[in-house]
Amino acid sequence: MPIKNIKNYLKLVQKDFGATYTYLRLALEGNKVERVTDFKQCKHPVLLIYGFGATRRIFGILEKRLRRDGFCVFSINLGGLFETFNTRCIEELALHVHEKVEKLCDRHNLGKISVIGHSKGGLIGRYYIKRLGGSNRVKTLITLGTPHHGNHWAFLGALSPLGLFSKSVWQMVPMSGFIRSLKKGPWPRSVRLVSIFSRDDKICFYKSSMLDIPPNCHNIKNIELEGLSHSDYIIRKSVYHMIKKELLAGEK
Repeated sequence: MPIKNIKNYLKLVQKDFGATYTYLRLALEGNKVERVTDFKQCKHPVLLIYGFGATRRIFGILEKRLRRDGFCVFSINLGGLFETFNTRCIEELALHVHEKVEKLCDRHNLGKISVIGHSKGGLIGRYYIKRLGGSNRVKTLITLGTPHHGNHWAFLGALSPLGLFSKSVWQMVPMSGFIRSLKKGPWPRSVRLVSIFSRDDKICFYKSSMLDIPPNCHNIKNIELEGLSHSDYIIRKSVYHMIKKELLAGEK
């Protein structure tokens, strides 16, 4: 292997390690968050939904960037193993999101919201919008490294002890009953659906994240970004710039 290729590989490994370390450090901080959002002055509400094995704290960096640019950010504790780590089944979690959003929007008279879902969080958001009437509340859903067609790594999870207490692991197996059911029927025309993915994501392979786009459909979009690990979606500035662009596009 040429020396230049070795150096590039080592740089990539170092970058991935740094992002993964940051992600794990944030995740281990748990689900407790500072309630800094002022819903009385909430012009651009954005709901963040984290993925399997994660916690609300993984969005710490993304939250700061969104707030700095005028977005009103909030998240929901999804519980799970040890009341943490988002291991419950997706339909149950989507219903939980639906109930929380309804109460929040009614209490504070919020307009339509945007949703950002990382990994499994994107499937929760998609089910909420498509099956539970979320299209009445949501204008844009942005998914980050979400296994829209299932994730091959879920096979290992399903055959491990995880499969004994987490139905969602089985749901994320490619061509599971959940994945096939979620694909049935059209996506609501009133909601923009954007999938951001990367060929360098080793956790959720890019073909799993690419949405099927019907002919003459203008509210579903795939965006490929280069050189991203699964952790990078919520850490890298380049991804944030794309997220911000798509959120603002939904405001028009």
